[in-house]
Amino acid sequence: MKILFVIDSFYTTNNGTSISAQRFAGELRKRGHEVRVLCWDTPKDVQGDNVPCTKDSVQGVNNNMQYTKENNLTDGDFTTEKFHIPVFQPLCDKHDFSFAYNDKEIVHKACDWADIVHVFVPFGIEMEAISYCHRTGKPVTAAFHIQPENMTSSVSMGKVEWFNELFYRSFRRNVYNRVRHVHVPSYFMGKMIAERGYTAKIHVISNGIQDEFIEAGKRKVESLKLKVESQKQVFKIMMVGRLSQEKRQDVIINALKYSKYGDRIQLVFAGRGPEYDKYVELGKALKHQPQFIYVGRDELIEELLTTDLYVHASDMESEAISCIEAFATGLVPVIANSEASATPQFALDGRSLFMPGNPKDLARAIDYWLDHPEERRHMEEQYRLAGRKYSLASSVTAFEEMLNEEIQDNEEVSCDPVAANQSEHFSRRLHHRAALW
Repeated sequence: MKILFVIDSFYTTNNGTSISAQRFAGELRKRGHEVRVLCWDTPKDVQGDNVPCTKDSVQGVNNNMQYTKENNLTDGDFTTEKFHIPVFQPLCDKHDFSFAYNDKEIVHKACDWADIVHVFVPFGIEMEAISYCHRTGKPVTAAFHIQPENMTSSVSMGKVEWFNELFYRSFRRNVYNRVRHVHVPSYFMGKMIAERGYTAKIHVISNGIQDEFIEAGKRKVESLKLKVESQKQVFKIMMVGRLSQEKRQDVIINALKYSKYGDRIQLVFAGRGPEYDKYVELGKALKHQPQFIYVGRDELIEELLTTDLYVHASDMESEAISCIEAFATGLVPVIANSEASATPQFALDGRSLFMPGNPKDLARAIDYWLDHPEERRHMEEQYRLAGRKYSLASSVTAFEEMLNEEIQDNEEVSCDPVAANQSEHFSRRLHHRAALW
């Protein structure tokens, strides 16, 4: 099968949607499919996995790598120019996600190559791709990975309900109600868009974790010996994610002020983003100032294997694959119990939850797990076993089933003149909107 992924920024390694697209592309290629990507960036435009962490690299500035023939992610790319947004472009760059220019000729050429098209985000080139697929009878599916709150938080409006609803309505009208099948990474996300009138069939498919994280969890269990935790000099607590407002690394830093172990905790934040300077300054009040790293998969696994507790403080998440990766390696997670996040679903009991945005309650949860090492060891094994069901392989199998279902549905519609006319009507409306981007 020839599968086209449409996503503005594909090669960044600091964006969960792009990382998911990369992993799905690699797994699909292993299964014999041809996968190409329509995007603006190329491997040389972005920072790679193994660049040492510096102030610039944490913030996403001017560090590049080349992908070799051995680690190519796709069978080739269709690339457009980068679309520069006045005023907001520097912010987009810090988040490692920029928009692709809607070059219709390239979009159409890419869609013509494919047997099926899958769009990951609801922006200009994705709208044009859906429009063209409608006009040419090409099967097309979409994914809902980006919560509007993820975008609006960047301008300090993440909790302004009416503002977020404008985006939900726009996404629904211009993209998601123009396809038959939508992939969401969690039941939380599926419920959220269904309640807002999204009418496509919703497929709940985890973004999945690579086998290396699951294998690392097995190695940890095999080599683990119970330590006398009270004699440890320093505990290591880690969070993985962009350094952005909605991820709430500030809550973790502030929690150490209330923890009885505060002077014996080393925080490690894996990620980069626009809040780097703020968090460095905030961390200066701690005895052990937070470490900020930006590493590849293998280095991340080694960091997780030497960590005592994982904290995920984000206010909003569509899934939080980094949290799954952490507990799959045998870590107990402590998760913000936010109504705008899917991540609380991973908590096996209330001991792994704390009130979102509340550093005192987070300190309570941290102190509990550090006070009870034997309970923590027991739950580490339970979480490790829970992580096994989120394998990338099983997720891609479900994804293949969705694509095949769309192909079959599209064939049935092409044989139905009334349905074909409706599709053409949607296409004309969508083409007009896409032209505005």
